[in-house]
Amino acid sequence: MDQSTRRQLALAGGFLRVSRWLMIPVYLLIATSLYGAFLYAPTERVMGEVQRIFYFHVGTAFAAFFAFFIVFVAGILYLIRRNPFWDQVAAASVEVGLLFTTIVLTTGPIWARPVWNTWFPWGDPRVMTTLVLWLIYVAYLILRSSLPEGDRKYKFCAVFGIIGFIDVPIVWMSIRWWRTIHPVVITSSGANLETRMLQVLILSSIACGLLLITLILTRTAMRLNELVVDQVTQEAYERRVA
Repeated sequence: MDQSTRRQLALAGGFLRVSRWLMIPVYLLIATSLYGAFLYAPTERVMGEVQRIFYFHVGTAFAAFFAFFIVFVAGILYLIRRNPFWDQVAAASVEVGLLFTTIVLTTGPIWARPVWNTWFPWGDPRVMTTLVLWLIYVAYLILRSSLPEGDRKYKFCAVFGIIGFIDVPIVWMSIRWWRTIHPVVITSSGANLETRMLQVLILSSIACGLLLITLILTRTAMRLNELVVDQVTQEAYERRVA
């Protein structure tokens, strides 16, 4: 086993240890966020109780954006350093980010149906750009599965992830650039929310963000271990054939 393989195993073990420690604050933050969303925050006057899904809808959206920012950064670092570690970080971030984006696209219609009388407003720019973001990273995973392991695959995926990130600022700015039924909650002058609502939104966003980091660390560790197993198996096979 060479030095690079040992380093990957050490990183995987370190990531798993950190993710286990992070689970404690994650549980506490999620429990506190649930209390805040359903008991502490006041009921919205127009939308009523269904508005409480807002805290987790927005929190998971912020976390998904952060995941795809990690994909963007990891892709750049791979192209500079050609270290497979950064490819595994990017791939893990796509998988977890895609999960969080799916939650966004699921909670949105649950909120929209009683408020806007539609499950999925196809003409809404925020909804459509988010769906495009989801499809971009589904295509990323399809690209990964269609190419053999190696620098060529990692390079293509890095470039795809970097280009795909362009849609994240478009999603964020869509409610400011085009007509949309989505409210503009966060502006340059602050958040248009009652104080307790803002507190719960911040708390739920931190909880979702920490959960995202924990899952990315865990998935990266799993990917690094899988990579080491594949390398060791290939080396054993080549020695046997030789």
